[in-house]
Amino acid sequence: MTPMTGAILRRKGYQFHMFKRSPVPPKANHRRSFLFLQGPHGPFFHRLGKMLRAAGAEVWRVGFNQGDSAFWHHRPSYIAYTGRPEDWPDRLAQLLDEKQTTDIVLYGDTRPIHAAAVEAAKARGITVHVFEEGYLRPYWVTYERGGANGHSRLMQTPVPQMQEALKNLDLDLPDAPARWGDMRQHIFYGALYHWFVMFLNVRYRAFRPHRNITVARELRLYLRRIALMPAYALNRMYATWKIKTGGFPYHIALLQLEHDASFQNHGPFASMTEFLEMLIEGFAKGAPQHHHLVLKAHPLEDGRAPIRRTIARVARDHGISGRVHYVRGGKLAGLLNDARSAVTVNSTAAQQALWRGLPIKAFGTAVYLKPEFVSTQPLDDFFQLPTRPDSKAYRDYRHYLLETSQITGSFYSARGRRQLLRQVVDMMLSPEDPYDSLEAGRPAPRQHLQVVK
Repeated sequence: MTPMTGAILRRKGYQFHMFKRSPVPPKANHRRSFLFLQGPHGPFFHRLGKMLRAAGAEVWRVGFNQGDSAFWHHRPSYIAYTGRPEDWPDRLAQLLDEKQTTDIVLYGDTRPIHAAAVEAAKARGITVHVFEEGYLRPYWVTYERGGANGHSRLMQTPVPQMQEALKNLDLDLPDAPARWGDMRQHIFYGALYHWFVMFLNVRYRAFRPHRNITVARELRLYLRRIALMPAYALNRMYATWKIKTGGFPYHIALLQLEHDASFQNHGPFASMTEFLEMLIEGFAKGAPQHHHLVLKAHPLEDGRAPIRRTIARVARDHGISGRVHYVRGGKLAGLLNDARSAVTVNSTAAQQALWRGLPIKAFGTAVYLKPEFVSTQPLDDFFQLPTRPDSKAYRDYRHYLLETSQITGSFYSARGRRQLLRQVVDMMLSPEDPYDSLEAGRPAPRQHLQVVK
């Protein structure tokens, strides 16, 4: 971005900062030492570590329970942490010194052990590689440095700066079908992980999960969900059929898991009940009387929060039970295609709504919370006459993400992992952050989209 362009954008009210970068990336001529912490359920971190080791780096993995251990098959590099949670920062400092750590790799940056690692890494100048579910899921995962979601660099990058970085790129990137191709594998690996922690965790007696429920309860919820999947599918089909054949205008609420890190750490609500009460009250006050509200549950919703009962109670209290519909999981695309607007705390599913040009109301912190996209109307006014997003600006924003932090592939399916590893290892070994690379005119090579099954 030129100084003149920056001055013009500031006069228009945009606030942003430019990141310093070298005209030529430095050569990484010293041996890299990667310290892995907790990753997504399944073998992705093991495969990633194996690839980094093949590239000449040292790789170490800290495991905090038997689930971590079970999916890491390179035993010489495995380090079991069996101490108390409060002793972890001291042990981490020892490991960073002993292993001469240059890089830390983790999945999600808000759980306590990871937050402590990010803080220590920043103090020492160590690079933090953060993986997350894709901002543009289902066929991408997120890779960033330093932080993700509310801690992402995207939070401080305005759309005009993104557009400036894209100005020399003439290749637009394809969209993907709006479905998650590896849900069954995700549920399977989650259940298997918690089985290991539940029954074989003797070595890690001091382990404390980052969730606020016991591991036994978490495993039971996973197994219950697997057992009830056929019944849930029938219930979902019936609820969707009623909406599709009802002929009424409707608004859609994109619900999240109450225990999800984005909801807990980057949202203003203490519970999903608090959000639902505000949402349904706003709809009852503002929406035209012939409009309906569809509440779409997260695909991994397992019943630990009383969402269905809360919806029924609050809708009944406001006298709109016949206008409120609850859909348990399933595909989102069909419902979005006919919706008038979408409301969420900070779900990444809002990106699918923005891609369709739907008005969005969001309440938490999210990487798409840009003035070009998200409505600032009071909730009842939004339901009455929602303002539409700037679709042209959103296409540029989406293109920027696909050129930087969104990597084709998935954590949970074998084909998805292969697709992901083909690109992300080189990005991790690069001396430049993906955002800096694009702004310097050196975007990472992109793969053509392939459906991940």
